[in-house]
Amino acid sequence: MNTTAPVSLESYRDALVQGQPQPGDFNQPWLAEQRREAVASLQQLGFPQRRHEAWRYTSVDRLLQQDFVPAGAGLPEIRPDAFLLPQLDAHRVVLVNGRFAAGLSSLDALPAGVTVGSLKQQIERNPIVPAKWIGRAAGAPRHVFSAMNTAAIDDGLVIHLAEGQRLERPIEVLHLTTAPTDAIMAQSRSLLLLEAGAQATLIERFASQDSAAYFTNSLSEIILQDDAGLEHIRQQDESASAFHMHSLFINQYAHSRYRNIAFALGSAWSRSELNIDFLGAGASAELDGLYVTGDQQLTDTHIDIRHSVPGCQSHTNYKGLLHGKGRAVFDGRIEVKSHAGKSDAHLHNANLLLSRNAEVDTKPQLEIHADDVKCSHGTTVGQLDPAQLFYLRSRGIDTGEARRLLCLGFAAEILDRCRFTPLREHVMDAVSARLTRAASAAEQE
Repeated sequence: MNTTAPVSLESYRDALVQGQPQPGDFNQPWLAEQRREAVASLQQLGFPQRRHEAWRYTSVDRLLQQDFVPAGAGLPEIRPDAFLLPQLDAHRVVLVNGRFAAGLSSLDALPAGVTVGSLKQQIERNPIVPAKWIGRAAGAPRHVFSAMNTAAIDDGLVIHLAEGQRLERPIEVLHLTTAPTDAIMAQSRSLLLLEAGAQATLIERFASQDSAAYFTNSLSEIILQDDAGLEHIRQQDESASAFHMHSLFINQYAHSRYRNIAFALGSAWSRSELNIDFLGAGASAELDGLYVTGDQQLTDTHIDIRHSVPGCQSHTNYKGLLHGKGRAVFDGRIEVKSHAGKSDAHLHNANLLLSRNAEVDTKPQLEIHADDVKCSHGTTVGQLDPAQLFYLRSRGIDTGEARRLLCLGFAAEILDRCRFTPLREHVMDAVSARLTRAASAAEQE
């Protein structure tokens, strides 16, 4: 049990500014300097307000009303068995409350040239890679949450593939949170470096073994050097009482390839930020996402892609299913700079509103400062087609089942992109269960 008294996020921020001791005070000057700079930015960055453009549609009031206990250094008892997908053949990493759990991880079969492990241990024992790359992709904190993460860097995950390494089995990372007595704040930091020509698949899953309120504030940096390739699948299915903030920063060098599939299902309040910088010609990024929100949830997705060099491609396709009193925000921005000719950039967001109380704010943006480019952006917001519902009802399918089938058909484009059958079926079952509950609630209204 954590015996620290609960504090508001304002109080926690003030404690960082005042220099109160934090876990993991490593004897590393480069890390101390990053922490000092993050603390300095905390003095300037207030908590986001609606007047800030990037937070216009997302209020943090619910989050600030909570009192949290910073996750302690000890690992609580937890059984990850209930979250495992037995048919998924993968190297497995388990993080508990933001900390690497060696005893629950399975990494014995990693080949030479591949490092997967605790960020804390890497900083303590062999800090060369963290010292060079932590903070490189993320840059200066853009808001108070990323500053808080950097100011208190302690543990998390490091993945490093040497030049030319190709990892055949995926790496599955289970981010598990348990807060049976206290509302904790878990802050993990991840660093992924794929050197030239390296190839890997990363599957991240966020979940909790109880329904308590807690706050996940994680930050990840991914560096893909020349000709490297990463397939990245991310499932967020946190507790219905949880708050989830994740910032992802990606630097792509020449001819690197990044593929991301994101499923956002859980949390009372969640915000995911995905930032991509093309730093070498010929790089490509393909982003697909599905969010399902209801029951007074807020699901916020922000995507920022910068085409700074010629000949890069980015294709983004996100879909949303909103039921009950669910709210979603989609803010996607693509910038094509003046010297980024031959860019191919497309962004689309489609939403289905399944109730009169559901709401979505969608804002795709495209800024083009170059000639000879292929770019497009668009959004749709609609409801289920009455003609399709009538067709299914006329064949003996009840209304609730008909709505569920049509919604799964809408989501199938994203679900089918996941090539790992156990994971795809797991997500499909979760989506289907949500839709069944939503249909039952709608019938009772």
